[in-house]
Amino acid sequence: MFINSSQQLAEQKLLLLYIFDQLELPISNSQITDLVLENEIMNYFAFQQYLTELKESDFIIEEIHESNQLFSITDKGKKALEYFVNRIPKQQLEKINKLLNNKKQELIRYSEIKAEYIKLKDEEYLVTLKVIEKEIPMINIKLNVNSNKQAKQICERWKNKAQDLYGEIINLLVE
Repeated sequence: MFINSSQQLAEQKLLLLYIFDQLELPISNSQITDLVLENEIMNYFAFQQYLTELKESDFIIEEIHESNQLFSITDKGKKALEYFVNRIPKQQLEKINKLLNNKKQELIRYSEIKAEYIKLKDEEYLVTLKVIEKEIPMINIKLNVNSNKQAKQICERWKNKAQDLYGEIINLLVE
């Protein structure tokens, strides 16, 4: 029993390293948690334990960027994965590859388009909208609005149409 559980432990950690490696970009704690749990890759408690252990071993790094907790694989993690990737069962690798092919564009899009709001006081909200390309802010807009509903609508529209809206703003400014 102990051999199986230690083997399973190693496979699960390697699987997480494989996910971080294949994504090729930092991913937030909530994004990686959702990815792992929604696809039943492992249970929440094991996932949190493995994440902590990978971080403590310097196989992944945690950075805070604009109040977001982001994780990415380190060179040490890539080296370990390179040595031991053959220990991950082929069917799990195929499942992860298929999953990541579907999710990767969504995760990239999320990392490039930001829309959030905070309540300043009664009936006053600050909406922050951004487009970021290769870690360079292309546009950063802050708006004061009068209702929670407006703030939500603006954020939702920005998330769905940021590239088009960005182009329209640039055109309006250069005309």
